[in-house]
Amino acid sequence: MSVVLQLAGRNIRVYLRNRMSVFFSFLSVLIIISLYALFLGKVQVDGIRSQVGEIHGIGPLVSSWIVAGLLAVNAVTVSLGALGAMVYDVEQKRFTDFVVAPVKRSAVVASYLVSALVIGLLFTLIALAAGEAYIVATGGQVLGLLAALRVVGILALAVVSSSSIMYLLVSFLRSGSAFGVLSTLLGTLIGFLTGVYVPLGILPQAVQRFVLFVPFSYSAAMLRQVFCEAPLGVVFHGAPAQASAAYVRMYGIRLFWGNTEVTVPVMLFILAAVTVVFLLLSAVKLRTYRKG
Repeated sequence: MSVVLQLAGRNIRVYLRNRMSVFFSFLSVLIIISLYALFLGKVQVDGIRSQVGEIHGIGPLVSSWIVAGLLAVNAVTVSLGALGAMVYDVEQKRFTDFVVAPVKRSAVVASYLVSALVIGLLFTLIALAAGEAYIVATGGQVLGLLAALRVVGILALAVVSSSSIMYLLVSFLRSGSAFGVLSTLLGTLIGFLTGVYVPLGILPQAVQRFVLFVPFSYSAAMLRQVFCEAPLGVVFHGAPAQASAAYVRMYGIRLFWGNTEVTVPVMLFILAAVTVVFLLLSAVKLRTYRKG
């Protein structure tokens, strides 16, 4: 275990020293913030006003929805960025040096995963604190203790599942340029896959069903349910029930397969199952690497 922690510490330092890697980890978040500051935030606010009128609390509701989406995206992109150290080591032949040293291959592999988990959790918690400050600045309230614990638990599961998925993808890469392409593609698509750029409800049914096969969408939905619970009660208080139901479905706060809602226990199970499956696939991939 001490070897794993030492190597993980080394991987964390490699990541933090690479400013471009850190920058690309947050590129998607910066793009989302810019888009909502420019026009997307106003579009959503105007859409809610058209349903319920000029009611206090619309701003905090939209802010809470944005922060939840940003945290879901951050859990994915930071986990991927942290695994850049693995690609760098493979490209520079350091990975080969590690596996021929008197160190178990499992320890070397585990160190990359541990460093991704530590970096992902750390930066996501920092993003959570910043998001809470933003919500308060826009007139919202800080999450209660129970809600905050739920958010931390969801974020932890999101980071673990994202790290397992990203680890398998990164294990196929052999150069920094390929890693850059993957980071760019994921950074572009993640906003759509989590329903941040475009509300899920306006997408074609086929696309909405495809999104349900993307694990990241579940962490985004669960985070939105926690963050938006109180603001939804304020904004849609006294409004027709169908208005609130239409909003939560349109903006991916609740996910549906046809007319059947995907409940939180089901989403938690899916994320846990995805984590196990991808870790097993990564173990198989490691064996092929040893043979090759």
